[in-house]
Amino acid sequence: MKLTVLGCSGSIPGPDSPASGYLVEAGDTRIVLDLGNGTLGMLQRFADPFLLDALLLSHLHPDHCADVGALTVMRRYHPAPPYEPTQRRLPVLAPPEAPDRLAALYAPSAAERAETDLSDVYEFRELPVAPVRIGSFEVRAIPMTHVCPTWGFRVTAGDKVLAYTGDTGPCAEVAELARDADVLLSEASWADFPEAPAGLHLSGRQAAETAREAGARRLLLTHLQPWTEGRAVLDEARACFEPAELVQAGHTYTV
Repeated sequence: MKLTVLGCSGSIPGPDSPASGYLVEAGDTRIVLDLGNGTLGMLQRFADPFLLDALLLSHLHPDHCADVGALTVMRRYHPAPPYEPTQRRLPVLAPPEAPDRLAALYAPSAAERAETDLSDVYEFRELPVAPVRIGSFEVRAIPMTHVCPTWGFRVTAGDKVLAYTGDTGPCAEVAELARDADVLLSEASWADFPEAPAGLHLSGRQAAETAREAGARRLLLTHLQPWTEGRAVLDEARACFEPAELVQAGHTYTV
């Protein structure tokens, strides 16, 4: 399994990275986990956006889904797609309100929002509780703790497991997500501090404690906010768990 980081900046795009987005490949199957601000540009370096097998959205904050608007433009209006776009809608596994919310993102005006329909481009599916098969992958969506409905994804190909937290605060479910994973791709929005808001994000220390207690084999830290000191996040994570590293946009990691 290959993991390519399309963007790893938390909350907003940063000077060195788009927001959240991850291309995951195994065999001939390509899926994308989240498609935040700026990630569509990076995706085009590594894969044809027309040939994805599915897009999975952990939640509908802009730093995780804003480039769906740009992808809609590409899939509708590209002059020479590899097939007729209406012949192959992209499966999008997302929170239940995704069709309406993403239509509002794309709509040219508030007056036309109700008439905007993305079903010619996407096949929307509500995030399931049961695992789903997508080509070479089995994907299980697990609800996380955040300020809106949010899921983490446990992606299995053969005997390898990638666990992606999306956005979450500390909770029992994130440990379930990470259980015995080969790679835990975990948000670590900031260095630990006593006044951190409850149920919002993980610190580097909390991500590392989750990896250690869940028996994960490797920790990749992502979603650092641009104003966060990365060295501090990494140091506190490594004090609890090894191997741990900060991901970088445009880099590929083997699971």
